[in-house]
Amino acid sequence: MRNCAGRSDGRRLGRRVFTAALQFALALCVVAPVSGQGGAQDGEWPTYGGDLASTRYSPLAQITAENFESLELAWRFDQDGLGPGRATPLMVGGVLYFTGAAGRPAVAVDAASGRLLWSHRLDEGERARAAPIPVSRGLAWWSDGNDERIFYVTLGYQLVALDAATGRPIPSFGRDGIVDLKRGMDQEIDLLTGDVGLTAAPIVVGDVIVIGAMHAPGAAPRSRTNVKGYVRGYDVRTGERLWIFHTIPQSDEFGNDTWLGDSWSYTGHTGVWAQMSADEDLGLVYLPVELPTSDYYGGHRPGDNLFSESIVAVDEPTGDRRWHYQLVHHGLWDFDIPCAPILADITVDGLPVRALAQPTKQGWLYVLDRVTGEPVWQIEERPVPRGDVPGEWYAPTQPFVTRPPAFERQGVTPADLIDFTPEIRRAAEELASRYAFGPLFSPPIVSRPEGPLAVLMLPYEQGGANWPGGSLDPETNMLYVFSSTNIGSRGLLPADPELTDVAYVSGNVESGPAPIARGGGGGALTVEGLPLVKPPWGRITAFDLDTGSLAWQIPHGGTPDEVRNHPLLEGVEIERTGRSGRVGTLVTPTLLIAAEAGVFTAPSGETGTLLRAYDKATGGEVGAVFVPGPVSGSPMTFLLNGRQYIALASRGALLAYGLPADGQQ
Repeated sequence: MRNCAGRSDGRRLGRRVFTAALQFALALCVVAPVSGQGGAQDGEWPTYGGDLASTRYSPLAQITAENFESLELAWRFDQDGLGPGRATPLMVGGVLYFTGAAGRPAVAVDAASGRLLWSHRLDEGERARAAPIPVSRGLAWWSDGNDERIFYVTLGYQLVALDAATGRPIPSFGRDGIVDLKRGMDQEIDLLTGDVGLTAAPIVVGDVIVIGAMHAPGAAPRSRTNVKGYVRGYDVRTGERLWIFHTIPQSDEFGNDTWLGDSWSYTGHTGVWAQMSADEDLGLVYLPVELPTSDYYGGHRPGDNLFSESIVAVDEPTGDRRWHYQLVHHGLWDFDIPCAPILADITVDGLPVRALAQPTKQGWLYVLDRVTGEPVWQIEERPVPRGDVPGEWYAPTQPFVTRPPAFERQGVTPADLIDFTPEIRRAAEELASRYAFGPLFSPPIVSRPEGPLAVLMLPYEQGGANWPGGSLDPETNMLYVFSSTNIGSRGLLPADPELTDVAYVSGNVESGPAPIARGGGGGALTVEGLPLVKPPWGRITAFDLDTGSLAWQIPHGGTPDEVRNHPLLEGVEIERTGRSGRVGTLVTPTLLIAAEAGVFTAPSGETGTLLRAYDKATGGEVGAVFVPGPVSGSPMTFLLNGRQYIALASRGALLAYGLPADGQQ
C-alpha cells in the first residue's frame, strides 16, 4: 500500500501494472483540451502561484534583459504595519490584495499608486496569541462574474469572506462572514489554545475553497497526541463544509493499516501547511502533506503512516482520494512537502503527459503523472540505514528518484567539508569528527558523550527547496527552483516524562534537549562562523521536464558579508557563494527573476539585497536592481495602464518596481 493510484479498495498494491482499461482512460485524458497551465493571464495575478498550476509564470514582456536595470521604485506601501510579511500579493482589476504583517489583516491597495483602499482584521485575543506561527503568505480571490470575494485565514484559524470592493464581511457566508475552522474538523479542539492554524493562502477551485492546516514545530512536542491536520472543502458562497479528507485515515478508511496498533487514533499533525495546486479540467486538487507528530522520533507511530509526506490527489467536489504517492515512509527527518506541486503538460519520448513536479527539502524533483499518480520516470524503493534509537520503528526502504537528478547535495562525506584554506579545512575535519556521516535518509541517533553527538544531515530540514517552491515556463517546459545547501545535525535524547509522553526528543548531550513544543535542537554547524560545508549555499537549478535532465545550475546570491569580511579569509579569492534562505522565482517570456536571500552591505554602506534577472535559457545574469532591505515574499508581476510592475514584500512593506515612463516599450 506504500504507493498506489486509483480509488480506495483496501488491497495492498506494490508497483502498479497498468490495465488495458486504465491505459485507454489515460489516453483519453492526455488528449483532452488543457487549460489553466498557461500562467497568469490578462496582465493580472489572480492566485498565489499565478495560476492554479502554481507555475509562477507571466507572459508579460515589457521588462527585458535590456531594460531590467532601469527598473525604479514606483511606490511603497507600509502603512501602520499593514505591509505584508511573507505574503505574495494578488492583482485583479487594478487592485492588489494581500495579508499584512501586524495581526494578519487582509489589505487592498490601488495597484497604480499603492494607496490604501481598505483593510480588515479580526481581534481574536488569546486565540490569536496561541497561533502556531504568526505569519501569513497570502489570501485568495474568487468571482462568478457578478460577485467578487476575498478569502483569508486569521491567526486564530477562522476563514473570513470579504466583499472585494469594500472589504466588508459577506453576511451570507458562514456566520456574518466567518467560518470557525476549529469546528467541523471531526475531532475535539480547544477553540482558544488548540494547536492548529494556517500560514498558506487558501485555494479556490471552481466554487470550492480548500483549507489546509499547520501546527507548532514537532522537534520536541508536548505529547504524541495532537490535533490532526485534516483538509476541508467549503462552499464559496455559503461557507458550508462540503467535504473533509482525513490525512490520518480513520479505522474504516484506506491506509489505516499503515498505522500499526492504534497509533492512528492519537497521532496528530500530518496537515497541509504548504500551498496546494489544482487541475480544474480533471477536477483534482493536489495536497502536499507534512509528517506526523513528532518530527524525529516515531516509535509511538509504527508503520509507514499514510498519508504523511505524500502527495494526495482528491476530487474537488467531494474530497474523495483519487490517488496518492508517498515520498517518505515513516518520516524521521522533517522532510515535510513544503510547497505547491507544479503542473506541467510535457512530452516524454514523443507522448503527451499531464505531469506534476514536486520540489522537496530532500533535493529531489518528484515527477508524477497527475492523472494516475504513476512516476513519469522510475522511482526505486531502496534499502536505507537503520538507527539505534530504542523503541523506534524503521522503514526498511525509501523511494529514490532516478530522474531528474537531484538539485542539492544529498548525504555527507568528508569531501563536502569547507576548504577555503588548510587551516579552515583542519578545523572543519575536527568539528565533523564528533558526528556521524551518512547518506540521505540516515536516521537520527541517540546522542552519547563519547560520540557521535548526532548524525550530519545534508540537506538539512531548512535546506533544499522550501515554501516559496519553484516556477515553470509552460512554453518550454523548463522548471526552475531555488534551493539552500544547509547542513545540520540530528541527535536524540531521552525525554523528561514529566514534560512529554514522547520517548525521545531532538537534542544532543552538549546542547541539551530542544525546548518542549518548539523546534530546534539540530542547528547549523559552523567553523569560526563559516558554514561547515562548501558553497554554493544558495543556487537556482533549471530542469528540462520533457527530458528529465538538468539544463543549468548557478549560485544565486552574492557572498555574505560575514564571509567576504572574515579575518581567516583575508587575501583569499572567493567566488560567488550564493546565500541560503527562502527565495521564490518568477518566469516571463525571456527572464527568470529572483531576489537574493538575506542582505548584504553595499559599497555605499546601505544594507539591502538584489533583485536579479537571468536569461532563462542559459542562467546567464542579465541585470540586478538594489532593494533596500531583505525580501520576505516571492515576487509577482502585473500590467496596469500599459506599464508592467514587479511587486514583492520587503521588511513589512510592499514594493512595486516599474520602468521609467520613457523606458516603456
